[in-house]
Amino acid sequence: MNPILRRRLADLGVSEGVMIRLKGKGPFMGPITLECNGQLFAIRRKEASMIEVKVS
Repeated sequence: MNPILRRRLADLGVSEGVMIRLKGKGPFMGPITLECNGQLFAIRRKEASMIEVKVS
């Protein structure tokens, strides 16, 4: 993963073991809106595709 993206996600509180919720998808392959620790943020679909998740 791009180190800049990794740092940005870490600054937003995204790290291994943290629960992330999908809140929405932009139209026409637009950004993905996620929620982590009560904070909403959007990232590109290409970047989101690099995140590995475990569904619980």
